[in-house]
Amino acid sequence: MENYNIDEYADITDVVCPMTFVKAKIALEELDDGQIISIKMNAGEPVQNVPRSIKDEGHQIIKLLHNEDETYQLIVKKVEDE
Repeated sequence: MENYNIDEYADITDVVCPMTFVKAKIALEELDDGQIISIKMNAGEPVQNVPRSIKDEGHQIIKLLHNEDETYQLIVKKVEDE
């Protein structure tokens, strides 16, 4: 299992698709390369779309954790823009 320290947290449970990815992307842009963010999101469309979109942007998905309150934590490492 990979060891990591979370540098930042973002909660996007108050927005709906497609704004969920926009909020996640803005939160990622505020990080330095190599930093790790935990993004809390609702089940359903956000869990289906946000991880895929973040990966398509070139960032590294570390984990997707299911919380007991029907939300998810997406752990993402910001990868340097090329």
